[in-house]
Amino acid sequence: MPRGDKSAYTDKQKRQAEHIEESERERGASEGTAERIAWATVNKQDGGGKRSGSARKATKKVARKTTAKKASASKATAKKVANKTAAKKTPAKKAATRKTAAKKVVKKAPAKVPANKAAAGKATQKSASRSTAAKKAAKTRAAKKAVRRTAAKKAARTRAGN
Repeated sequence: MPRGDKSAYTDKQKRQAEHIEESERERGASEGTAERIAWATVNKQDGGGKRSGSARKATKKVARKTTAKKASASKATAKKVANKTAAKKTPAKKAATRKTAAKKVVKKAPAKVPANKAAAGKATQKSASRSTAAKKAAKTRAAKKAVRRTAAKKAARTRAGN
């Protein structure tokens, strides 16, 4: 199959490319550029031509595996970055964050006392069904909210002082 041969594409893909090409031409792109953009868009959406072929199936599996490896590698990199930023925080800041989060929990506990036992049972079920990741995320959100609230109060005091 020569380079640029479109026989591996379905009729639907060809129609999509034609429509995209027309749109690009209307926007002022040259014919060659419009065609290049159209087929690049179809390839990005569908991963190339969809017509069957024994060689195509093998290459698609390899492509999926490499994509999965890249995704897991990027997740690992994100975790490393998160760990580094956590390590960069000074112990004083970490302690302050913990204290503010603890204060918030203490303040909110009396407000969430349920009126009857049925409501109490539902509250415990809800917290028990949350995953550890969800609990950790909620805790992080609460800590960040407390930090923002403290910063807002400080800014208000500064404005009041001026």
